[in-house]
Amino acid sequence: MKGRVILRRFWRASGGAAAIEFAMTAPIALLLIMGLCDFAYQLYMQALLSGAVQKAARDATIQNSTSATLDAQVLTIVQGGNRNAAWVTGYPSRMSYAQYGYISPEPFTDSNGNGVRDPGECFTDVNGNSTWDANPGISGNGGAGDTVVYTATMTYPRLFPTAGWMKWTKMVTITATTILKNQPYAAQTVPTPTTICT
Repeated sequence: MKGRVILRRFWRASGGAAAIEFAMTAPIALLLIMGLCDFAYQLYMQALLSGAVQKAARDATIQNSTSATLDAQVLTIVQGGNRNAAWVTGYPSRMSYAQYGYISPEPFTDSNGNGVRDPGECFTDVNGNSTWDANPGISGNGGAGDTVVYTATMTYPRLFPTAGWMKWTKMVTITATTILKNQPYAAQTVPTPTTICT
C-alpha cells in the first residue's frame, strides 16, 4: 500500500517536471522551427528570382526587347513571393560579349610572373577599346549573336523578427545569374582581337 502511495506522489511530481522541461525547451524548439521556415522561404525566393531571371534573359535574346519591361517583369514575379522585395543596385546588370570565351579577363603576357597585368605588358584587346579590361564585357543587351550575362540581386525582409537572436541580418540578399546567346536576327558585329603592348 505504501508503495502505491509513493508511486502516486512520484507521478504527480513528474507532471510538474514535464511542464518545467517544456518551458525550457519550447523557446529553443520554436527558434529552430522559425529558422528552418526562414531558410525554406529563402530557397523559395531564390527559386522565384532564378526562374524570373532566366525567363527575362530568354526574352532578351529576341530583337527589340526592352530591358526596362523585362526588369519590371522580374520585379513583379519576385514581389509575388514578397511584396517588399527590391533591387539592390537599382536594376539588374547586363554585360554582352562577342563570344562566350571572352567572359574572363583579357589575356596578357605576364612578363614578371606576378599574376597581375602591369603597364607595358602585352595583352589581347578582345573588345576593341584599346585598354586592358578585367571584364571585357560591354554594358547592355549587345547585338545579334552576342553572349549576354544577366545578373539580378534583390533584398527582402526576413519572415520572423527573431533573426537578430540568431545574429542574422534583417534583410536577405539573393542573387541570380544566367548566360544566354542572342538569336542571330542580324549579322553579328565582332571586334577583331589585337595585341597591344602599353
